[in-house]
Amino acid sequence: MKDVNQNRTLLLKQCLTGNKKAQLKIYTLYYKAMYNTAYRILNNSFDAEDVMQEAFLSAFTKLYTFKAEVTFGAWLKRIVINKALQLIKKRTLETVTINEKQNHLIDDDEDNTETIDFKQIQIAKVVDAIANLKDNYRIAISLHLIEGYDYEEMMEIMNISNENCRALVSRAKSKIRKELANKQ
Repeated sequence: MKDVNQNRTLLLKQCLTGNKKAQLKIYTLYYKAMYNTAYRILNNSFDAEDVMQEAFLSAFTKLYTFKAEVTFGAWLKRIVINKALQLIKKRTLETVTINEKQNHLIDDDEDNTETIDFKQIQIAKVVDAIANLKDNYRIAISLHLIEGYDYEEMMEIMNISNENCRALVSRAKSKIRKELANKQ
């Protein structure tokens, strides 16, 4: 593992000098994970590909700002997430705060949760359920459960309050449960 980290560190130093071969090697190491991250947020393969490419371009041009306080992969993933969120904001015709959106949401009946044998549900159904969520729910659940961000990090990324962050994750989980229960 130490050799792998040293090799990546060497590649990153070469990337700082504009070495195209090193950039290609870094790209090859990370592109699948970064594409998957973008796809989970955007739910569109073409947009995910564009965002991933933009993120790599941005990372290579601003590599001098990478301080190695986190791994390069985590730093790059943050760029991908930010680019994906920027694309969503750019495409939104009307700027509406999360609080205003929540006023129009249907109330969730969390007390009426049925007992579901989730072990029997196939992964594909879960992925479909997540893909069918509204953007803000899909982003929140992807950042929290798939990307592993905690609420504090999500608040910063999504620029929302702790309460809104927790509410989005809770409601997204509830929507997923309901959709999965309906498919059984």
